[in-house]
This record gives sequence, structure tokens and C-alpha cells, in this order.
Amino acid sequence: MTVPSDMTAIVIRAPGGPEALVPERRPVPQPDDGEVLVKVAAAGVNRPDVMQRQGLYPPPKGVTDIPGLEIAGDVVALGANVARWKPGDKVMALVVGGGYAEYCPAHESHCLPIPPSLSMNEAGAIPETFFTVWHNVFERGGLKSGETLLVHGGSSGIGTTAIQLAKQSGARVIVTAGSEQKCAACRELGADLAINYKTEDFVAAVKAATGGKGADVILDMVGGDYIERNYEAAAVEGRVVQIAFQGSPKATVDFRRIMLKRLHHTGSTLRSRSVADKGAIARAVEKNALPLVASGKVRPVIDSTFPLPEAAAAHARMESSRHIGKIVLTV
Repeated sequence: MTVPSDMTAIVIRAPGGPEALVPERRPVPQPDDGEVLVKVAAAGVNRPDVMQRQGLYPPPKGVTDIPGLEIAGDVVALGANVARWKPGDKVMALVVGGGYAEYCPAHESHCLPIPPSLSMNEAGAIPETFFTVWHNVFERGGLKSGETLLVHGGSSGIGTTAIQLAKQSGARVIVTAGSEQKCAACRELGADLAINYKTEDFVAAVKAATGGKGADVILDMVGGDYIERNYEAAAVEGRVVQIAFQGSPKATVDFRRIMLKRLHHTGSTLRSRSVADKGAIARAVEKNALPLVASGKVRPVIDSTFPLPEAAAAHARMESSRHIGKIVLTV
């Protein structure tokens, strides 16, 4: 396969609004040791991309300034010591940056095979979300069959994935969302209860739905005053898993709840993790979640797609918070 010397990529002209994203010609990157070069067909849009564009989430040292944390496409070149993949293989991959481009390198251990039942656009919506949900809900949160999971932001890409994977594991799922339309979409995906947080108190609703017991695992991307309210809504021996802060990363909390309920409050980020860490999560997703995707039991929910040069419009859509599921750039 002939790989050109340059490509179109989306760059951040200066920190700011969606209009800061502009197409630019860049050299095609070369795959390093252990990496494959992917001709990108689709790239998922995620909240960290928005934060990077706003100047709030700089890429790790030595990483490209091109945003984009997940891609799907065809392998077109191999770095040294790549064992698993060959040119022509169709893969979806978690990347540390560079996804908003026609070509992007990915570590071979962070790639997953694309099931034949999946379109490239659907595949581009999987890695960041499925890696995050699997690691945080099942590995860190230890969700088991018969337990209750509370997901804040149930209609987001993370939320729609968590609902489906948790239901497949035999758990009961409660979500919060910001409109009746979003609540209905969550119920359609399998949520047992969807709480409109604008009109209902989620703590009271969770307690009522669980006979006063509370949620065993809480997946939170809001922070702020939700932190103390999560402790109220959690069951004894509950696990609260923090994955983002759409509100404040600071809160005033009565920590006696942790002692009285024997709670665990943990959290994680993906981007800064080691290559080996992310590789281990990739293998767990491939073993546990990918068969559910291949069989059609779990599907990424696609809100909308935008051509790569219209990345600014994709970010505007995400910031409107009207989306349900994932926003994807098509190349």
C-alpha cells in the first residue's frame, strides 16, 4: 500500500471555542517500535478532546498536538517488532492523540480487531468508551450480577455503553440524564430506571428504587456536589468510581459516610496510563466485551457523524449536550 508523505489533520489554532479546530496539511507520522500506522476511516469525539481544545487538557509530553483518542481503519504500515497485525487488517484502537487525521499510529497492543458485523463508524466509537467502562465499572468498581449500578450521564457515550455492558453482566442499572428524551433513550437501551436530574433528586429516587439499600457501584463524571450525594446514594460497601469532572474537582464532603457505609471511592484516567496498562485493558475488553459486540448484544450508540474537516461542528454538537451516544468524525 502506498502511503502519501502528507495528510489532512485537524489542529487547534489556539485554545478557544469549536472554531479553533482547523484542517491543516501535516507530514504522515511514522510508526515507532511496536506501533502500526492506521489509515483512519473514523475517529470518535470525546470530552477530553473538547478540554484539550479549550486549553485545559494538554497532551502528555512528547505526544502529537493533534486531538483524537480513538480511531478505526486499515493497517497500512508496521513499525519494528509488530507481531500481531499485518497491512490490510481492519482495527480499532485507543491512541494517546492524533486521531483527527487521515493517518494515525497506534500501539499494536491497543488495537482490537473489528468484528465483521460492525461498520467503521461504529468501530470508531468503541475504544475510548469501552476501555473506560470496562476498567472502571468492572475492574475498579467490581460490579457483579445482581448488584445495582448508578450511572451519571446515562445518555453520553460512556453512559450508553455502561448501561448495555452492565445489563449483559446481570446487574440492575439506574441512570441520571437531563431530559425526558434522554431518559427514554436510556430506558430503551435497558436501563431499569432513568432519573431526570433536573426535576428529581437522584438520591431519593435511588433509595426508593432499591428499597432504601442504595447503589452498589456509582460511575460519576460530574463531581462537585455530586460527590457528597453519591455517598448518600451508595449502598453499604458501595464503590464510587470517578472518571471525570464536568462540575468542580473540589467538594466539601462529610467523610463519616465512608466509615459508616465502608465505602470505596476510586477513580482513573486513561490517557496518561502506561502502554502495558492500556494493553491489559485492551485484552480484557477483547475477551469480555468484544464477543457481545460481535454478536450484536451490545452496540455503540451513534448520535451523529461529521466529515473530518467539520470537526468544529462536531465539537459544537458535543458542547450543546443535545447528543445521545457518540459523535464520530468520518475520514
